[in-house]
Amino acid sequence: MVSAPDAAGEIRTMTTAESLKKARELMSDREQKFVALGYLQEAWAEARHEGVDADCLAQACLFAALAEFVMTYGEEATATLANGLSARIRNGEFSIDQARQ
Repeated sequence: MVSAPDAAGEIRTMTTAESLKKARELMSDREQKFVALGYLQEAWAEARHEGVDADCLAQACLFAALAEFVMTYGEEATATLANGLSARIRNGEFSIDQARQ
């Protein structure tokens, strides 16, 4: 529990979840994407540790992401987004430079 003043200046006790939600609302879109990527990387590492194949994870992530876009923006907008992915992939937007040892 966290105590903080509300809009009227009165002290109100917030749960941790409410406090985290308020902190997220103050983050920029870019910051939220960075935090989200961190969560996904943690989940990915945990699933790999449990033996889930990386290709299966990638396909499940793509399905979940596309399904969320369809729910949010509709099928046509999502299809338009997907049509543009091949050029972005070829331009290296999704390539991660890995240090060679």
